[in-house]
Amino acid sequence: MTIKLNDLRDNNGARKGRMRVGRGIGSGKGKTGGRGQKGQKSRSGVSINGFEGGQMPLHMRLPKRGFNNIFGKDFAIVNLGQVQKLVDAKKLDAKKPVDHAALKAAGVARGGKDGVRLLAKGEFTAKLTFAVAGASKGAIEAVEKAGGKVELPEVKEAAPEGKKAQRRADAKAK
Repeated sequence: MTIKLNDLRDNNGARKGRMRVGRGIGSGKGKTGGRGQKGQKSRSGVSINGFEGGQMPLHMRLPKRGFNNIFGKDFAIVNLGQVQKLVDAKKLDAKKPVDHAALKAAGVARGGKDGVRLLAKGEFTAKLTFAVAGASKGAIEAVEKAGGKVELPEVKEAAPEGKKAQRRADAKAK
């Protein structure tokens, strides 16, 4: 028996048609359409997820915890030990200043839409210049001890708020 391209087809029963629900009792899925009988669940538009029959739902019985600080900054955290490994592996150029773009290209600074924050975890011996958004005291000390320096953006002094604060500031100036 030869196979002809114009004769190719699936075996009988290989593709089953979808069940047409609610199309008469002869279909086997008529009347209630597989939804059982009466009640909220048999109707369309049911939204009772998490409803516990009037009992206080679990998600409301559990205590609330924490908060999201809307003024919090999003820094990419980078440890000095990680930077040292990159320098040893020659993935960071020691002659150029190390900034967010360089650390991101090296694959250390992930995320951090407000820049990079440098932390002092790990050994550090490379002489590097860092241009980052923030650094811990320990990190700055470790970088300076190794002969490098950390350049941080200037922080502006907050202006006094309100009339009372303004009067106090004026009184101090006199």
